[in-house]
Amino acid sequence: MSEEQNLDLQLEHQKYIQDLGGWCRTHTCSELTIANDGATVCLMGWVQFRRDHGGLIFVDLRDRNGLTQVVFSPDIAPKAHENAHILRSEYVIAIKGQVRPRPEGMLNRNLVTGEIEVVVHEWKLLNTSKTPPFAIEDRCDAGENLRLSWRYLDLRRPKMQYNLKLRHQVMQGIRRFLDDRGFLEVETPFLTKSTPEGARDFLVPSRLNPGQFYALPQSPQLFKQLLMVSGFDRYFQIVRCFRDEDLRADRQPEFTQVDLEMSFADEMQVMTLAEDLMASVFQAVFQRKIPTPFQRMTWKEAMERFGVDKPDTRFGMELKDITALVKNSGFKLFAQAPLVKAMKVDGGESFTRKEIDAFTEFVKAYGAQGLAWIKIKKEEWQSPIAKFLSEEERAGIKQQLDLKEGDIVFFQAAEPSVVNAALGNLRVHIAKEKGIIPENTFNFLWVTDFPLFEYSEEEKRYVSCHHPFTSPKEGDLEKMESDPANTFARAYDMVLNGNEVGGGSVRIHSAEVQRKMFRALGFSDESAEEQFGFFIRALEHGAPPHAGLAFGLDRLVMLLSSSTSIREVIAFPKTQKATCLMTESPSFVASKQLRELNLRLREAPPSETPES
Repeated sequence: MSEEQNLDLQLEHQKYIQDLGGWCRTHTCSELTIANDGATVCLMGWVQFRRDHGGLIFVDLRDRNGLTQVVFSPDIAPKAHENAHILRSEYVIAIKGQVRPRPEGMLNRNLVTGEIEVVVHEWKLLNTSKTPPFAIEDRCDAGENLRLSWRYLDLRRPKMQYNLKLRHQVMQGIRRFLDDRGFLEVETPFLTKSTPEGARDFLVPSRLNPGQFYALPQSPQLFKQLLMVSGFDRYFQIVRCFRDEDLRADRQPEFTQVDLEMSFADEMQVMTLAEDLMASVFQAVFQRKIPTPFQRMTWKEAMERFGVDKPDTRFGMELKDITALVKNSGFKLFAQAPLVKAMKVDGGESFTRKEIDAFTEFVKAYGAQGLAWIKIKKEEWQSPIAKFLSEEERAGIKQQLDLKEGDIVFFQAAEPSVVNAALGNLRVHIAKEKGIIPENTFNFLWVTDFPLFEYSEEEKRYVSCHHPFTSPKEGDLEKMESDPANTFARAYDMVLNGNEVGGGSVRIHSAEVQRKMFRALGFSDESAEEQFGFFIRALEHGAPPHAGLAFGLDRLVMLLSSSTSIREVIAFPKTQKATCLMTESPSFVASKQLRELNLRLREAPPSETPES
């Protein structure tokens, strides 16, 4: 049907539209069962499908809860049947009728309402609809950009309704849990001060203070610590945060985190509370028990075994350090490299050369120059590098990796950062490609004892691994300025199935230690005072020891709903280019608005006119 015909049909049918006229729903479209046989009911919703069976007209009526089959019968209610032929997908209707069992052989075991149907006695057309640009069902094959352009239609699909309902249930479960444990929900400002640490800020110009800017908060970090200084003891907030950074499947420019802070608490107390919170959410939402306490693993162990600081422990394929075994190898790349690691894939001998070449291209994204490999065959080790390995080296590698016939081994030899990133990410990539990861499994663990600093090649200085308010490990305080590379933090990340879902730390509560931290990060006393003077002064007024944690709500719900992108669990997300296709934002604004903010663009926007 053409757009013009579509519009003509819609206009023709609008003459049938009525208002509610006092009608009130008695049930949702997922409530009625055989127990309601004979009941007179009123349902309202959208037409999912209409089927005309030569007299009888069947409509699947949908609301956010589910589907109910309703029947227009010329024998039972001729007047109701008279105009039912006009109904189209996504028309909005209200019906009154009587519940009856479905005929023998017509039951639908996949629906809660599959044993019954409602015979319509009266109905009202509440609104018409143009033909949707894609099917409002989970089997929709429309591309993501099309779905995001028509997001209000996409959100009608059962999967999307389930995701947002799940999000609601998780949020309510979190609120109940924290309220029961004495946490106060306190809101913090969205317009705040821009600080140089962390990701790039979104800036907001101030009309009342020309030339000055607010920043949208990347997190409520300073405010929640100030609440601890204020004596509120236990705080939480489900809060929107903003970061102007490059996007991917699990990032958005605006996102939601569950933020909490506790006074007079150390890392063990925060971690125990967070474990209990997750257990409570799983029980409330899924009626599923998850074991506590969670596994704990230091950052150093995670990097050694898995190459990443958020390991997926649902499967094996751990990395093995074979540097000592090949330090005198005839293969010069191995002999000269600072670190050599190997990863065994059981049964990987079946990998084709095309697949191995694809893996090689994959690791190049992480700085690797290539990917060495060996197939373990019955009579030989098949590989371009096998001839360079001595019998002693082969025996050592075989023992350390527990090799057997049919396996394949992948190697990386380079700087530790490259080796770990390349093999650590290849491990997950192969596991996903080959279906090695078990389904419906939730593996939680804590990664602890992170480095306090990391060196930024771009800025040529040490920067905070987490943020500059994280307390150093006991005994590392004096190393902050003299040996930052070997200083560790009282920080902890909660990892679920290879995804960081929460991170926190014990905070610095001493003004002098906080000044020392800023000096270690390259701040002069003057610049630290300019950027953070208000916060340092607060620490000078009896700040208690405190610690906290923030969960990424979007990422958590993404994992719980088995979605592949956080855009699937956010009502109105942005694309990977940080645009909203539905509202067509960001957009240009009129020159008048810019003048009020004392701003001028370097180049006029394309639509600029002298009158605008």
